[in-house]
Amino acid sequence: MQTQPLEADVEITSSLTVDDLEQAKAKGFKTVICNCKPGESAEFPDEDIYRQKAADIGLEWVHIPVTPGDYSQADVAAFAEALKQLPRPILAFCRTGKRATHLWAYAKRNNEQCDLAELFSAAKAAGFDLEAHRQGLENQNA
Repeated sequence: MQTQPLEADVEITSSLTVDDLEQAKAKGFKTVICNCKPGESAEFPDEDIYRQKAADIGLEWVHIPVTPGDYSQADVAAFAEALKQLPRPILAFCRTGKRATHLWAYAKRNNEQCDLAELFSAAKAAGFDLEAHRQGLENQNA
């Protein structure tokens, strides 16, 4: 499991197996946010087994399933709430890490103090380009 930081105490990764949750716990993560839709891939057949495993090993689990590129205000608000309320460090994941990065950026942009250039820089350092979302991110607080 390779992770990439987006900000202090928030990292992203690609697909996790149920057994990878133990590795996440061993690395010190306290919360896992999943943006996969159940059944979207062989790696994520069912959210329930992940939720149970997380509970068994003492990880907070949040499931915010989204379709790539289709992020509702409710999805962004749920991600923002998780960032604000749940114990850190937080690990967010989806099949590639892209949706988790996008939701993080939109959630962070909800804060008027957010520096858009910093979001783009952090996402790029993690391997993801936010350029296709520039207009939505720029207009989010307009």
